[in-house]
Amino acid sequence: MMPHFSYKTSKKDLQRRGTLDTPHGSIQTPFFMPIATRGAVKQVTIDELKGLGASIILSNTYHLFQRPGLEILKKFNGLHSFMGWDGPILTDSGGYQVFSLSKMRKITDEGVRFQSEIDGREIFLTPESVIETQLTIGSDILMVLDECPPWPCTREEAEKAVKRTIAWATRSKVYFEKRMKQKRIAPEKRPLVFGIVQGSTFLDLRKRCVEELSKLDFDGYAIGGVAVGEGMEDKQTIIKAIAPLLPADKPRYLMGLGKPEEIVFAVQNGVDMFDCVIPTREARHGQLYVRKGAITKKSFYETIKIGNEKYKFDKKPIDPHCPCYTCTHHSRAYLRHLFSINEGLALRLATLHNLAFYLDLMKELRK
Repeated sequence: MMPHFSYKTSKKDLQRRGTLDTPHGSIQTPFFMPIATRGAVKQVTIDELKGLGASIILSNTYHLFQRPGLEILKKFNGLHSFMGWDGPILTDSGGYQVFSLSKMRKITDEGVRFQSEIDGREIFLTPESVIETQLTIGSDILMVLDECPPWPCTREEAEKAVKRTIAWATRSKVYFEKRMKQKRIAPEKRPLVFGIVQGSTFLDLRKRCVEELSKLDFDGYAIGGVAVGEGMEDKQTIIKAIAPLLPADKPRYLMGLGKPEEIVFAVQNGVDMFDCVIPTREARHGQLYVRKGAITKKSFYETIKIGNEKYKFDKKPIDPHCPCYTCTHHSRAYLRHLFSINEGLALRLATLHNLAFYLDLMKELRK
């Protein structure tokens, strides 16, 4: 198999600078993936995403399976063509829905049985069906089905989830390699498949999970279950202990995290890939990011609530140093006005700015 990831490490810390090759192009690491859960980044067009510097997006297998559905995706030869995005796409496996839709699902060793929140029909996810669905989607990076335990959880619950995650990862890898042989995909067109490390806050369980998944020789490795309610100290302990244990020659992905300072901390500890709903979700609630200084400083940014009265006459842009469309064309007072009248344009302009903040942060970290 052709190598798909090359990197070099900082002399000062564990930070890595690399290149990840995928069927739809190469990506410079570390990078952040805007969330396109159902095939769209909310409020943002494809051209705007490219203009902001997004090199890869993240979509969700579980949600795409339901809508638009595999029949439509097959008709369009995959999600890239359907949504008009020609860059790489990573798809989550639906493992997070195993966690978040706990009242609507039943987990067994065979897989996960859901009742659809849309139409009530039964959905049965297995490690094999999740891989097959992602192949239909045309994903560049496929995530295996895993079990994300809740937080807090008992050691017994975490241990059971780790055991099942390893078993499902094994089945996923076997099925993936079988399908690659059947489809006779050229090496440069072969998608990548990542394993996911679970174990809650029990470091010995996480280390065991790393050891077992490493034997399967995945194309990359993710740290899962670190954005489900733990405090900052627990998150940092897990990242610091586990990231350096992941195979050095494979990309390292921290799933679902996080805040800007969490991303900086993780990059300094050797993590390469990130995704999070925070920038787009907070934008829709009028919470906007403003840089205050170099990322070496403890408080290098602040957030402002643009709906506050104090911005009523404020002629300044959200961030005077931000080159995004919103900051170069509009004032804080105008943004506040748009939110006050529930104008949809407010959500678009706020989202563009917050994504620009995150993507510019990644550019700076790559330097």
